Amino acid sequence: SILSYLLVGFYHEKAESRRNALQALLITGSGGMCLLAGFILLYIAGGSWKITELTLVAEAVKAHALYPSIFTLIAIGAFTKSAQFPFHLWLPNAMVAPTPISAYLHSATMVKAGVFLLGLLFPIIGGTNLWSITLMSVGAVTLFVGGFFGLKQHDLKAILAGTTLAVLGLLILLLGIGTKKALLALCLFIVGHALYKACLFMVAGAVDKATGDRDVRNLGGLRRYMPITASVALIAALSKMGLPPFYGFIGKEYVYKASDAWPAEWLDWVLVAGNAMIFALAVKAAIFPFFKKNPNTEPAVPKSIPFEMYACPAVLAVIGLGIGMIPNSLTPLTGAAVDALVGKPVEIKVALWTGFNKALLMSGVTVILGVIVVLASNSAFRFLNLPCFEKISPNALYDRIHNGLLALAKGCTQLLQSGPLRNYLVIIIITTLGLVGWKLSLLSGMPEVSLKLPFNIIVLTLVVIMIASTIVAVTSLSKLTSLIALGVIGFSVALFFAIYSAPDLAITQILVETLIVVVFAWVIRKIGQYKKYSEDKTRLFDACLAIASGVMMTLLVLKSKTLELSAPIANALTEMSYPEGKGANVVNVILVDFRALDTLGEITVLTIAALGVWALLNQLRSGENSEES
Repeated sequence: SILSYLLVGFYHEKAESRRNALQALLITGSGGMCLLAGFILLYIAGGSWKITELTLVAEAVKAHALYPSIFTLIAIGAFTKSAQFPFHLWLPNAMVAPTPISAYLHSATMVKAGVFLLGLLFPIIGGTNLWSITLMSVGAVTLFVGGFFGLKQHDLKAILAGTTLAVLGLLILLLGIGTKKALLALCLFIVGHALYKACLFMVAGAVDKATGDRDVRNLGGLRRYMPITASVALIAALSKMGLPPFYGFIGKEYVYKASDAWPAEWLDWVLVAGNAMIFALAVKAAIFPFFKKNPNTEPAVPKSIPFEMYACPAVLAVIGLGIGMIPNSLTPLTGAAVDALVGKPVEIKVALWTGFNKALLMSGVTVILGVIVVLASNSAFRFLNLPCFEKISPNALYDRIHNGLLALAKGCTQLLQSGPLRNYLVIIIITTLGLVGWKLSLLSGMPEVSLKLPFNIIVLTLVVIMIASTIVAVTSLSKLTSLIALGVIGFSVALFFAIYSAPDLAITQILVETLIVVVFAWVIRKIGQYKKYSEDKTRLFDACLAIASGVMMTLLVLKSKTLELSAPIANALTEMSYPEGKGANVVNVILVDFRALDTLGEITVLTIAALGVWALLNQLRSGENSEES
């Protein structure tokens, strides 16, 4: 996804390239996040990350309650990568990339990744009704969406992009059928498509290089000036049309054979209609530019192109013809692929001629229907370019969703990062209250509060002092009085530590509290008098929020006394303290041995804070000396 983003945006000075590159990244990247979630759920259901081990527990995975979520998330990831409806729009837009990138990444290699992934996982999550219905429906829709898209285009690369969409839909449809014949047809068709499609993309690049134009309405008669390229295009087009003796014919024949195992008759018509559209697209993209009469009365003579620009596609075209005449030459490759898809060794035999049968009849109907589509496409599909269709096009829908997300992000940013510190604190506290309260409600409800507490005059006195000091700190109009009240609260907490046998914490609290009171007493001399900035209703809201926070913290502490999510480590630390830490004080051993790095980090933070205070004091002292001088 990242490399595709960089390659689609190759012409980064163009706004269209940047926009389409971002679109490809967002769609495929979002699908990748769904895929990650699906893999995690698959691990939970199957107990392993390895495909070989998951295959052994495939039935348990399919029967698991998480199976619908697993399949949905993995399917979304595969659909976005292989440009299935409704995520298909990024692939045609990716054609703004240079032609070699289109030939390699967006035609024959990268976009097959989703198909490959679903095929790889077929033994684990495939073969269910959910799998078949979803993949066959999405594949069929994508097949026709790609065909319609390509037929209304005039740019050579856009036409070929429509073919890619249609073929990807057909491959997903075959995975949905899921029979041995369908999986064999899938493997055969992938090879054939890779050969003729990459070849035709490079032919389109050669035409663009020679003429400076890729609009089929302006092209024609190029065979006179580019005979080798025209021959290569013809061979690739015949394979794409599914005519013998090319490998594309074999792939199409076995696609038709795959429909025999499926009882629905509509599948035959879907396959015939889809292949007829692919036939028409082959004629439009590869035959018309070279063999149609040139529409211009004085066509410009194309420039010569380098040898490698017709030699490389010629290699692919010849391979497509050669393996078509010797179909079993790729049996080791396709056989291994089918074995992996089925999950066990399968004996296959591929032949160019299999006799007069239903598949051959469907091929004949495909050619006739394809010719009709070619003759009628200019007028029949012209209505698809009307403005009303542009408003409901996938690109328009994507733009609305994208702009909506940006507006939502902007609104959230303005709400959450409004500027005043008070707003940040309110959001944090309310969020914490909601999450903690929700979690407490899940943990067997709220804690029981017992009013039968042992009487302790010292504890009671400290509680009264802390409550009184809190009221004074909040209501006092004197900064010094508020500071002293806060100090009293801090020292009272230190006394609590001392009463409940934590002298080291008590000493730390006293030292820290003393330092804070002294520093603040020195700083507040520079601060003006208290001013009332907030309204009464705001202060009332703040008071309610503070009380709610205190109540929630009290409930949390009470709940922690009775809640045990895991075995306590206190006993283990006590037992290890003396023999391993060589210390009788458990707390000290924890701080300097068991949590040594944590303590080192705290010391480092305190040291940095002390240096910061020292720097501020020096700066203020220097300022005072300057004023006196």
